[in-house]
Amino acid sequence: MNYETIIGLEIHAQLLTESKMFCSCSTKFGARPNTNICPICTGQPGVLPVINKKAVELAIKSALALNCRIEKSSVFARKHYFYPDLPKNLQISQYELPLATKGYLDIVVDGQKKRIGITRVHLEEDAGKLVHKGAARIMGAGESLVDYNRTGIPLMEIVSEPDLRSPAEAKVFMEALQHLLQFIGVCDAKMEEGSLRCDANISIRPEGAQKFGVKTEIKNMNSFRAVLRALEAEEKRHNEAKKSGEEIIQETRFFDDTTDTTIGMRSKEFAHDYRYFPEPDLPPVEPDNRWIEEIRNTIGELPEKKQERFKADYQLNPADAEFLTSSPALAVFFESCVKLYAQPKIVANWIMGDLTAYLNANNLSLEKIDLTPAGLIDLFKEIDKGTISGKIAKTILMEMLKSGKTVHDIIKEQGLTQISDEGELVKIVEDVIQNNPKQVAEFRAGKDSVIMFLVGQVMKASKGRAKPDAVQKLLRSRLQ
Repeated sequence: MNYETIIGLEIHAQLLTESKMFCSCSTKFGARPNTNICPICTGQPGVLPVINKKAVELAIKSALALNCRIEKSSVFARKHYFYPDLPKNLQISQYELPLATKGYLDIVVDGQKKRIGITRVHLEEDAGKLVHKGAARIMGAGESLVDYNRTGIPLMEIVSEPDLRSPAEAKVFMEALQHLLQFIGVCDAKMEEGSLRCDANISIRPEGAQKFGVKTEIKNMNSFRAVLRALEAEEKRHNEAKKSGEEIIQETRFFDDTTDTTIGMRSKEFAHDYRYFPEPDLPPVEPDNRWIEEIRNTIGELPEKKQERFKADYQLNPADAEFLTSSPALAVFFESCVKLYAQPKIVANWIMGDLTAYLNANNLSLEKIDLTPAGLIDLFKEIDKGTISGKIAKTILMEMLKSGKTVHDIIKEQGLTQISDEGELVKIVEDVIQNNPKQVAEFRAGKDSVIMFLVGQVMKASKGRAKPDAVQKLLRSRLQ
Protein backbone atom coordinates (compact mmCIF):
# COMPACT_ATOMS: atom_id res chain seq x y z
CA MET A 1 0.00 0.00 0.00
CA ASN A 2 1.19 3.48 -0.86
CA TYR A 3 0.87 6.22 1.73
CA GLU A 4 0.35 9.96 1.44
CA THR A 5 2.24 12.30 3.77
CA ILE A 6 0.30 15.05 5.55
CA ILE A 7 2.21 17.97 7.11
CA GLY A 8 1.08 21.07 8.94
CA LEU A 9 3.44 23.68 10.38
CA GLU A 10 3.31 25.93 13.43
CA ILE A 11 5.73 28.83 12.96
CA HIS A 12 6.73 31.16 15.77
CA ALA A 13 8.02 34.54 14.59
CA GLN A 14 9.51 37.11 16.96
CA LEU A 15 8.02 40.51 16.19
CA LEU A 16 10.30 43.51 15.67
CA THR A 17 9.40 45.54 18.73
CA GLU A 18 11.69 47.44 21.11
CA SER A 19 9.94 46.10 24.20
CA LYS A 20 8.34 42.85 25.32
CA MET A 21 4.74 41.73 24.85
CA PHE A 22 3.38 42.82 28.21
CA CYS A 23 6.12 44.95 29.82
CA SER A 24 8.75 47.56 28.91
CA CYS A 25 11.83 45.27 29.06
CA SER A 26 14.16 45.38 26.04
CA THR A 27 13.97 42.70 23.35
CA LYS A 28 17.58 43.22 22.22
CA PHE A 29 19.33 39.97 21.32
CA GLY A 30 22.63 39.04 22.93
CA ALA A 31 22.31 40.82 26.29
CA ARG A 32 23.88 39.25 29.40
CA PRO A 33 21.62 36.53 30.84
CA ASN A 34 18.81 37.70 33.11
CA THR A 35 19.39 41.43 32.57
CA ASN A 36 16.36 42.26 30.38
CA ILE A 37 13.81 41.21 33.00
CA CYS A 38 11.34 42.81 35.40
CA PRO A 39 8.64 41.74 37.91
CA ILE A 40 6.05 41.49 35.12
CA CYS A 41 7.87 39.13 32.74
CA THR A 42 9.19 37.03 35.63
CA GLY A 43 5.73 36.63 37.13
CA GLN A 44 6.15 38.35 40.48
CA PRO A 45 3.03 38.74 42.67
CA GLY A 46 0.89 41.86 42.36
CA VAL A 47 1.91 42.96 38.84
CA LEU A 48 -0.31 43.61 35.81
CA PRO A 49 0.55 43.05 32.12
CA VAL A 50 -0.16 45.69 29.45
CA ILE A 51 -0.57 44.78 25.76
CA ASN A 52 2.17 46.05 23.41
CA LYS A 53 0.27 47.96 20.70
CA LYS A 54 3.16 47.73 18.22
CA ALA A 55 3.13 43.93 18.47
CA VAL A 56 -0.58 43.89 17.66
CA GLU A 57 0.00 46.16 14.63
CA LEU A 58 2.79 43.95 13.29
CA ALA A 59 0.69 40.80 13.75
CA ILE A 60 -2.26 42.41 11.93
CA LYS A 61 0.10 43.51 9.15
CA SER A 62 1.37 39.94 8.80
CA ALA A 63 -2.14 38.50 8.81
CA LEU A 64 -3.23 40.90 6.07
CA ALA A 65 -0.19 39.96 3.97
CA LEU A 66 -1.23 36.32 4.47
CA ASN A 67 -4.73 37.10 3.19
CA CYS A 68 -6.32 36.40 6.58
CA ARG A 69 -9.54 37.71 8.04
CA ILE A 70 -8.90 39.98 11.02
CA GLU A 71 -11.32 38.99 13.77
CA LYS A 72 -13.48 41.68 15.33
CA SER A 73 -12.46 40.53 18.81
CA SER A 74 -9.59 38.33 19.96
CA VAL A 75 -8.88 37.30 23.53
CA PHE A 76 -5.69 36.46 25.39
CA ALA A 77 -5.77 33.29 27.45
CA ARG A 78 -3.68 31.61 30.11
CA LYS A 79 -2.03 28.40 28.90
CA HIS A 80 -0.89 26.42 31.94
CA TYR A 81 2.13 24.16 31.95
CA PHE A 82 5.05 23.71 34.29
CA TYR A 83 8.60 24.01 32.98
CA PRO A 84 11.70 25.77 34.37
CA ASP A 85 11.80 28.38 31.56
CA LEU A 86 8.27 29.57 32.39
CA PRO A 87 8.47 31.60 35.62
CA LYS A 88 4.70 32.21 35.85
CA ASN A 89 3.89 28.50 35.30
CA LEU A 90 1.65 29.73 32.51
CA GLN A 91 2.03 31.38 29.12
CA ILE A 92 -0.19 34.21 27.93
CA SER A 93 -1.35 33.19 24.46
CA GLN A 94 -4.53 33.17 22.37
CA TYR A 95 -6.66 30.06 22.03
CA GLU A 96 -10.34 30.01 21.13
CA LEU A 97 -10.44 33.58 19.80
CA PRO A 98 -7.26 34.30 17.78
CA LEU A 99 -6.33 37.58 16.12
CA ALA A 100 -6.83 36.37 12.52
CA THR A 101 -8.06 33.30 10.64
CA LYS A 102 -8.62 31.70 7.21
CA GLY A 103 -5.72 32.97 5.12
CA TYR A 104 -3.31 31.48 2.61
CA LEU A 105 0.19 31.71 1.18
CA ASP A 106 1.02 30.68 -2.38
CA ILE A 107 4.26 28.77 -2.92
CA VAL A 108 5.95 27.41 -6.05
CA VAL A 109 6.87 23.71 -6.04
CA ASP A 110 8.53 22.17 -9.11
CA GLY A 111 7.44 25.14 -11.20
CA GLN A 112 3.79 24.87 -10.12
CA LYS A 113 1.95 27.30 -7.84
CA LYS A 114 0.32 25.72 -4.81
CA ARG A 115 -1.91 27.43 -2.25
CA ILE A 116 -1.27 26.56 1.40
CA GLY A 117 -4.03 27.50 3.81
CA ILE A 118 -3.37 29.48 6.99
CA THR A 119 -5.58 28.31 9.85
CA ARG A 120 -4.84 31.16 12.23
CA VAL A 121 -2.46 33.91 13.28
CA HIS A 122 -2.30 34.71 16.97
CA LEU A 123 -0.16 36.52 19.53
CA GLU A 124 1.62 35.14 22.57
CA GLU A 125 4.68 35.63 24.75
CA ASP A 126 7.87 33.58 24.50
CA ALA A 127 9.31 31.41 27.24
CA GLY A 128 12.86 31.65 28.60
CA LYS A 129 15.89 29.79 27.33
CA LEU A 130 17.42 26.75 29.00
CA VAL A 131 21.16 26.15 28.62
CA HIS A 132 22.00 22.52 29.29
CA LYS A 133 25.39 21.46 30.62
CA GLY A 134 26.85 18.17 29.50
CA ALA A 135 24.32 17.59 26.68
CA ALA A 136 22.61 19.41 23.83
CA ARG A 137 19.17 18.75 25.38
CA ILE A 138 17.73 18.35 28.83
CA MET A 139 17.86 14.55 28.55
CA GLY A 140 21.35 13.58 29.62
CA ALA A 141 22.33 17.03 30.94
CA GLY A 142 24.02 17.19 34.33
CA GLU A 143 22.38 20.53 35.06
CA SER A 144 20.51 23.28 33.25
CA LEU A 145 20.73 27.05 33.55
CA VAL A 146 17.86 29.36 32.65
CA ASP A 147 17.99 32.78 31.01
CA TYR A 148 14.73 34.75 31.33
CA ASN A 149 15.73 37.51 28.88
CA ARG A 150 13.54 35.92 26.23
CA THR A 151 10.60 35.48 28.59
CA GLY A 152 7.80 37.75 27.41
CA ILE A 153 9.26 38.44 23.94
CA PRO A 154 6.34 39.11 21.50
CA LEU A 155 5.68 36.07 19.33
CA MET A 156 3.31 35.64 16.44
CA GLU A 157 2.26 32.05 15.81
CA ILE A 158 1.25 31.18 12.26
CA VAL A 159 -0.51 27.83 11.92
CA SER A 160 -0.85 26.30 8.47
CA GLU A 161 -3.57 23.96 7.29
CA PRO A 162 -2.39 20.34 6.79
CA ASP A 163 -1.94 21.11 3.07
CA LEU A 164 1.73 20.20 2.71
CA ARG A 165 2.42 16.83 1.14
CA SER A 166 6.18 16.39 1.47
CA PRO A 167 9.14 17.57 3.53
CA ALA A 168 10.37 19.46 0.46
CA GLU A 169 7.08 21.39 0.27
CA ALA A 170 7.38 22.24 3.98
CA LYS A 171 10.86 23.66 3.38
CA VAL A 172 9.63 25.77 0.45
CA PHE A 173 6.74 27.07 2.57
CA MET A 174 9.11 28.06 5.38
CA GLU A 175 11.41 29.86 2.94
CA ALA A 176 8.49 31.72 1.35
CA LEU A 177 7.12 32.73 4.76
CA GLN A 178 10.53 33.91 5.96
CA HIS A 179 10.91 36.05 2.83
CA LEU A 180 7.45 37.57 3.29
CA LEU A 181 7.95 38.42 6.98
CA GLN A 182 11.34 40.01 6.28
CA PHE A 183 10.01 41.89 3.26
CA ILE A 184 7.16 43.58 5.13
CA GLY A 185 9.43 44.35 8.09
CA VAL A 186 7.67 42.50 10.89
CA CYS A 187 10.36 39.94 11.79
CA ASP A 188 14.07 39.65 11.02
CA ALA A 189 13.45 35.87 10.74
CA LYS A 190 16.97 34.93 11.83
CA MET A 191 16.53 31.25 12.54
CA GLU A 192 20.02 31.00 14.02
CA GLU A 193 19.01 33.54 16.70
CA GLY A 194 15.68 31.89 17.40
CA SER A 195 13.55 34.72 16.01
CA LEU A 196 11.91 32.25 13.60
CA ARG A 197 11.20 28.71 14.80
CA CYS A 198 9.13 25.88 13.47
CA ASP A 199 7.18 22.96 14.92
CA ALA A 200 5.80 20.40 12.48
CA ASN A 201 2.93 17.93 12.69
CA ILE A 202 3.24 14.94 10.40
CA SER A 203 1.14 11.86 9.68
CA ILE A 204 0.58 9.45 6.81
CA ARG A 205 -2.56 7.85 5.39
CA PRO A 206 -3.33 5.43 2.54
CA GLU A 207 -3.47 7.19 -0.80
CA GLY A 208 -7.04 8.24 -1.53
CA ALA A 209 -8.13 8.11 2.12
CA GLN A 210 -9.85 11.09 3.70
CA LYS A 211 -9.23 10.39 7.36
CA PHE A 212 -5.95 11.62 8.85
CA GLY A 213 -3.53 9.20 10.45
CA VAL A 214 -2.04 9.54 13.94
CA LYS A 215 0.22 12.59 13.99
CA THR A 216 3.49 13.27 15.73
CA GLU A 217 5.01 16.67 16.40
CA ILE A 218 8.64 17.65 15.88
CA LYS A 219 9.66 20.64 18.00
CA ASN A 220 11.81 23.73 17.50
CA MET A 221 13.58 23.24 14.19
CA ASN A 222 15.80 26.28 13.65
CA SER A 223 17.00 25.98 10.05
CA PHE A 224 15.50 25.11 6.67
CA ARG A 225 17.83 22.14 6.43
CA ALA A 226 16.66 20.91 9.83
CA VAL A 227 13.01 21.19 8.74
CA LEU A 228 13.72 19.10 5.64
CA ARG A 229 15.87 16.44 7.32
CA ALA A 230 13.67 16.07 10.40
CA LEU A 231 10.50 15.62 8.37
CA GLU A 232 12.22 13.19 6.00
CA ALA A 233 13.37 11.13 8.98
CA GLU A 234 9.91 11.12 10.59
CA GLU A 235 8.20 10.37 7.27
CA LYS A 236 10.51 7.38 6.87
CA ARG A 237 9.79 6.21 10.44
CA HIS A 238 6.01 6.40 9.89
CA ASN A 239 6.21 4.40 6.66
CA GLU A 240 8.45 1.74 8.19
CA ALA A 241 6.12 1.45 11.18
CA LYS A 242 3.14 0.88 8.90
CA LYS A 243 4.99 -1.83 6.98
CA SER A 244 6.01 -3.64 10.15
CA GLY A 245 2.64 -3.30 11.87
CA GLU A 246 3.99 -1.04 14.61
CA GLU A 247 1.54 1.41 16.17
CA ILE A 248 2.27 5.12 15.84
CA ILE A 249 1.39 7.03 19.00
CA GLN A 250 0.63 10.75 19.25
CA GLU A 251 3.72 12.29 20.82
CA THR A 252 6.24 15.11 20.69
CA ARG A 253 9.65 14.22 19.28
CA PHE A 254 12.94 15.99 18.59
CA PHE A 255 15.34 15.58 15.71
CA ASP A 256 18.87 14.32 16.38
CA ASP A 257 20.97 15.68 13.51
CA THR A 258 23.92 13.44 14.43
CA THR A 259 21.94 10.29 13.63
CA ASP A 260 19.26 11.69 11.26
CA THR A 261 16.54 10.21 13.47
CA THR A 262 13.74 11.55 15.65
CA ILE A 263 13.49 10.62 19.32
CA GLY A 264 10.37 10.63 21.52
CA MET A 265 10.24 13.30 24.24
CA ARG A 266 6.74 13.09 25.73
CA SER A 267 3.21 12.11 24.85
CA LYS A 268 1.46 14.80 22.80
CA GLU A 269 -0.71 17.09 24.87
CA PHE A 270 -4.30 17.92 24.07
CA ALA A 271 -5.77 21.42 24.48
CA HIS A 272 -7.63 20.52 27.67
CA ASP A 273 -4.32 19.51 29.28
CA TYR A 274 -3.33 23.19 29.33
CA ARG A 275 -6.47 24.32 31.22
CA TYR A 276 -6.95 27.37 29.03
CA PHE A 277 -9.09 30.21 30.36
CA PRO A 278 -9.32 33.92 29.39
CA GLU A 279 -6.60 36.15 30.85
CA PRO A 280 -8.48 38.23 33.44
CA ASP A 281 -5.92 41.06 33.47
CA LEU A 282 -6.06 41.88 29.74
CA PRO A 283 -8.92 43.31 27.65
CA PRO A 284 -9.99 41.83 24.28
CA VAL A 285 -8.20 43.16 21.19
CA GLU A 286 -10.87 44.81 19.00
CA PRO A 287 -9.32 46.55 15.96
CA ASP A 288 -11.74 48.77 14.06
CA ASN A 289 -11.83 48.96 10.26
CA ARG A 290 -10.06 52.32 10.16
CA TRP A 291 -7.06 50.99 12.12
CA ILE A 292 -6.92 47.84 9.98
CA GLU A 293 -6.89 49.91 6.77
CA GLU A 294 -4.17 52.18 8.14
CA ILE A 295 -2.05 49.08 8.78
CA ARG A 296 -2.90 47.63 5.35
CA ASN A 297 -1.57 50.81 3.71
CA THR A 298 1.85 50.22 5.30
CA ILE A 299 2.34 46.84 3.62
CA GLY A 300 3.19 48.10 0.15
CA GLU A 301 3.84 45.89 -2.85
CA LEU A 302 4.34 42.26 -1.83
CA PRO A 303 7.24 40.18 -3.23
CA GLU A 304 5.22 38.11 -5.71
CA LYS A 305 3.61 41.15 -7.33
CA LYS A 306 6.91 43.01 -7.37
CA GLN A 307 8.58 40.08 -9.14
CA GLU A 308 5.90 40.05 -11.83
CA ARG A 309 6.25 43.81 -12.31
CA PHE A 310 10.04 43.59 -12.57
CA LYS A 311 9.72 40.94 -15.27
CA ALA A 312 7.17 43.00 -17.22
CA ASP A 313 8.61 46.51 -16.75
CA TYR A 314 12.32 45.75 -16.94
CA GLN A 315 12.32 42.63 -19.13
CA LEU A 316 14.15 40.61 -16.47
CA ASN A 317 14.17 36.83 -16.44
CA PRO A 318 12.40 35.10 -13.50
CA ALA A 319 15.64 34.29 -11.64
CA ASP A 320 16.90 37.89 -11.81
CA ALA A 321 13.51 39.28 -10.77
CA GLU A 322 13.38 36.89 -7.81
CA PHE A 323 16.89 37.85 -6.71
CA LEU A 324 16.27 41.60 -6.95
CA THR A 325 13.11 41.32 -4.86
CA SER A 326 14.72 39.17 -2.18
CA SER A 327 14.75 42.19 0.15
CA PRO A 328 12.98 45.57 0.13
CA ALA A 329 16.32 47.41 0.30
CA LEU A 330 17.66 45.59 -2.77
CA ALA A 331 14.49 46.21 -4.78
CA VAL A 332 14.49 49.92 -3.91
CA PHE A 333 18.20 50.24 -4.76
CA PHE A 334 17.68 48.58 -8.15
CA GLU A 335 14.70 50.73 -9.10
CA SER A 336 16.45 53.89 -7.93
CA CYS A 337 19.37 53.04 -10.22
CA VAL A 338 17.10 52.35 -13.20
CA LYS A 339 15.42 55.74 -12.77
CA LEU A 340 18.84 57.35 -13.23
CA TYR A 341 20.10 54.98 -15.92
CA ALA A 342 17.56 53.32 -18.23
CA GLN A 343 19.51 50.12 -18.77
CA PRO A 344 17.90 47.67 -16.29
CA LYS A 345 19.81 44.61 -17.45
CA ILE A 346 23.19 46.34 -17.02
CA VAL A 347 22.15 47.59 -13.59
CA ALA A 348 20.91 44.13 -12.59
CA ASN A 349 24.13 42.43 -13.72
CA TRP A 350 26.34 44.75 -11.68
CA ILE A 351 24.16 44.50 -8.57
CA MET A 352 23.85 40.70 -8.74
CA GLY A 353 27.51 40.29 -9.66
CA ASP A 354 30.26 42.48 -8.24
CA LEU A 355 28.16 44.34 -5.65
CA THR A 356 26.56 41.21 -4.16
CA ALA A 357 29.89 39.35 -4.18
CA TYR A 358 31.44 42.14 -2.11
CA LEU A 359 28.53 42.21 0.34
CA ASN A 360 28.61 38.44 0.80
CA ALA A 361 32.39 38.29 1.21
CA ASN A 362 32.27 40.95 3.93
CA ASN A 363 29.02 39.85 5.57
CA LEU A 364 27.42 43.22 4.84
CA SER A 365 24.04 44.46 3.67
CA LEU A 366 23.11 47.40 1.44
CA GLU A 367 22.09 49.37 4.50
CA LYS A 368 25.63 49.13 5.91
CA ILE A 369 27.57 50.57 2.95
CA ASP A 370 27.94 54.14 1.67
CA LEU A 371 27.30 53.37 -2.00
CA THR A 372 24.25 55.21 -3.35
CA PRO A 373 22.34 54.54 -6.59
CA ALA A 374 23.70 57.85 -7.95
CA GLY A 375 27.24 56.76 -7.13
CA LEU A 376 26.86 53.48 -9.01
CA ILE A 377 25.33 55.24 -12.01
CA ASP A 378 28.26 57.69 -12.12
CA LEU A 379 30.47 54.63 -12.60
CA PHE A 380 28.36 53.43 -15.56
CA LYS A 381 28.46 56.87 -17.16
CA GLU A 382 32.25 56.95 -17.03
CA ILE A 383 32.29 53.60 -18.85
CA ASP A 384 29.90 54.94 -21.48
CA LYS A 385 32.04 58.06 -22.01
CA GLY A 386 35.08 55.86 -22.56
CA THR A 387 36.90 57.36 -19.59
CA ILE A 388 37.40 53.91 -18.06
CA SER A 389 37.05 50.33 -19.23
CA GLY A 390 34.70 47.76 -17.76
CA LYS A 391 37.65 46.02 -16.13
CA ILE A 392 38.87 49.22 -14.49
CA ALA A 393 35.29 49.94 -13.40
CA LYS A 394 35.28 46.72 -11.36
CA THR A 395 38.45 47.83 -9.56
CA ILE A 396 36.99 51.27 -8.95
CA LEU A 397 33.74 49.82 -7.58
CA MET A 398 35.66 47.80 -5.00
CA GLU A 399 37.51 50.95 -3.93
CA MET A 400 34.25 52.89 -3.76
CA LEU A 401 32.77 50.22 -1.49
CA LYS A 402 35.83 50.08 0.78
CA SER A 403 36.56 53.79 1.08
CA GLY A 404 33.24 55.49 0.38
CA LYS A 405 34.97 57.75 -2.19
CA THR A 406 33.32 58.80 -5.45
CA VAL A 407 34.25 57.35 -8.82
CA HIS A 408 35.64 60.74 -9.92
CA ASP A 409 37.92 61.03 -6.87
CA ILE A 410 39.30 57.51 -7.37
CA ILE A 411 39.95 58.03 -11.10
CA LYS A 412 41.77 61.29 -10.36
CA GLU A 413 43.82 59.94 -7.43
CA GLN A 414 44.90 56.71 -9.11
CA GLY A 415 45.12 57.84 -12.73
CA LEU A 416 42.78 55.12 -13.95
CA THR A 417 41.53 56.73 -17.15
CA GLN A 418 41.77 54.72 -20.35
CA ILE A 419 44.77 55.33 -22.56
CA SER A 420 43.80 57.93 -25.14
CA ASP A 421 47.30 58.57 -26.49
CA GLU A 422 47.62 56.26 -29.54
CA GLY A 423 51.39 56.50 -29.43
CA GLU A 424 51.47 55.14 -25.88
CA LEU A 425 49.20 52.26 -26.87
CA VAL A 426 51.25 51.45 -30.01
CA LYS A 427 54.38 51.19 -27.87
CA ILE A 428 52.71 48.69 -25.51
CA VAL A 429 51.39 46.63 -28.45
CA GLU A 430 54.80 46.48 -30.12
CA ASP A 431 56.44 45.40 -26.84
CA VAL A 432 53.90 42.57 -26.48
CA ILE A 433 54.53 41.44 -30.10
CA GLN A 434 58.27 41.45 -29.51
CA ASN A 435 58.01 39.55 -26.18
CA ASN A 436 55.71 36.80 -27.49
CA PRO A 437 57.29 35.43 -30.69
CA LYS A 438 55.73 31.97 -30.34
CA GLN A 439 52.17 33.30 -30.22
CA VAL A 440 52.87 35.77 -33.01
CA ALA A 441 54.10 32.92 -35.21
CA GLU A 442 51.00 30.85 -34.42
CA PHE A 443 48.72 33.74 -35.35
CA ARG A 444 50.52 34.33 -38.61
CA ALA A 445 50.25 30.59 -39.32
CA GLY A 446 46.45 30.86 -39.17
CA LYS A 447 45.60 30.28 -35.48
CA ASP A 448 43.31 33.29 -35.07
CA SER A 449 42.28 32.50 -31.46
CA VAL A 450 45.80 33.44 -30.29
CA ILE A 451 44.85 37.08 -30.77
CA MET A 452 42.91 36.97 -27.48
CA PHE A 453 46.02 35.89 -25.59
CA LEU A 454 47.91 38.85 -27.03
CA VAL A 455 45.04 41.21 -26.18
CA GLY A 456 45.22 39.92 -22.62
CA GLN A 457 48.95 40.64 -22.46
CA VAL A 458 48.38 44.21 -23.63
CA MET A 459 45.61 44.67 -21.07
CA LYS A 460 47.92 43.33 -18.37
CA ALA A 461 50.77 45.63 -19.41
CA SER A 462 48.44 48.64 -19.48
CA LYS A 463 46.92 47.67 -16.11
CA GLY A 464 43.51 47.46 -17.73
CA ARG A 465 43.62 51.00 -19.05
CA ALA A 466 43.60 50.07 -22.73
CA LYS A 467 40.37 49.66 -24.71
CA PRO A 468 40.13 45.95 -25.66
CA ASP A 469 38.54 46.60 -29.08
CA ALA A 470 41.18 49.22 -29.93
CA VAL A 471 43.93 46.83 -28.77
CA GLN A 472 42.66 43.99 -30.95
CA LYS A 473 42.36 46.28 -33.98
CA LEU A 474 45.89 47.60 -33.46
CA LEU A 475 47.32 44.11 -32.95
CA ARG A 476 45.77 42.77 -36.12
CA SER A 477 47.05 45.71 -38.19
CA ARG A 478 50.57 45.26 -36.80
CA LEU A 479 50.61 41.46 -37.22
CA GLN A 480 49.13 41.41 -40.70
